[in-house]
Amino acid sequence: MRVVVPKEIKDGEKRVALVPDVINKLTRLGFDVVIESGAGVHSQAVDAEYKAAGATISDGEVLSTADAVLSVQPLTPAQMGKLKKGAITISFLSPVTAVDSIDAAASAGVTAFSLELVPRISRAQSMDALTSQALCAGYRAVLVGAELSPRFFPMLMTAAGTVTPAQVLVLGAGVAGLQAIATARRLGAVVSAYDVRPASADEVRSMGATFIELELESLEGSGGYAREMTEDRAAKQRDLLTPYIAKSHIVITTAAVPGRQAPRLMTQAMVDSMGPGTVIVDLAAETGGNVEGSKPGEIVITSGGVKIWGGKDVPSQLPFHASFLYSRNVVNLLTLMTTAAKEGEPVAFNLNFEDEIINGSALTHAGSRRGDK
Repeated sequence: MRVVVPKEIKDGEKRVALVPDVINKLTRLGFDVVIESGAGVHSQAVDAEYKAAGATISDGEVLSTADAVLSVQPLTPAQMGKLKKGAITISFLSPVTAVDSIDAAASAGVTAFSLELVPRISRAQSMDALTSQALCAGYRAVLVGAELSPRFFPMLMTAAGTVTPAQVLVLGAGVAGLQAIATARRLGAVVSAYDVRPASADEVRSMGATFIELELESLEGSGGYAREMTEDRAAKQRDLLTPYIAKSHIVITTAAVPGRQAPRLMTQAMVDSMGPGTVIVDLAAETGGNVEGSKPGEIVITSGGVKIWGGKDVPSQLPFHASFLYSRNVVNLLTLMTTAAKEGEPVAFNLNFEDEIINGSALTHAGSRRGDK
């Protein structure tokens, strides 16, 4: 059976679904691994390294002979149409934004798995690509904030005087937020954070940051995510957060609700409360933005001198380690649904839909969409 990794064709996508050092995990199962030439170039994975690891490099069309296709971005409808009936795809595949690709997969008889839908249970942690990529985004956010800020992050004692540390505020203490906190602390900033889930307070404090208590109702949701809030609660939250934002030098927003538009955490008035030279890093810019006025892939400078950086393809800005982590997530999911070759029997797929990981992440199978995901 053949596992294929095509080049990513979406603009800005620099990750690759498999890196050379995981190829042997698949060849040991009995798979033939085919890499489209140049697929890993942005992740510092050249064709020669793939070949040395046991993969085949192809310069031609790779999809039509694939039994499994591993990618970061979803295959386009045209690419789905090239796959043979019964093939498997594993990628990020949003039920909201990739409807055409999902419909094409169903029409082609392809079984399409979405890493966005892998359930957040302990057994699935090694397959949780949302978490691994959020880790990259949180780290990158702080580096962007430090680069754009005119301030030092740490306190410095110099002969010319004492440099006071930067005040960094992180909104959202999920995986990206916690990594942002850890990175900002390593750089020496004074860090505070807020999350609608009070249970995050201990994690924030354990990293040496201050957790902001607003005394509002908890919005703890399933799978570690926050529930969507009402507009009335959102307005109260914004009013209470404004004083903290006004005294911050860098604000990093990371709030997201899977499958929904990002919650609006900062209005224009809140942005205007910040001083000249302050920086906002909005990691949710691609899904509507946590910050009013942010634009994906752009730096917006307000009339008051506040810089708003809108995140776009943020994990791809660290393609080496983002691909390193993602490839392990993909291999672990594929391994779960595979019966290894042994005693003369070839490797085979074992799609046990009674397994909650396989069932939860499958969007199409046997010519139809699976449920209302």
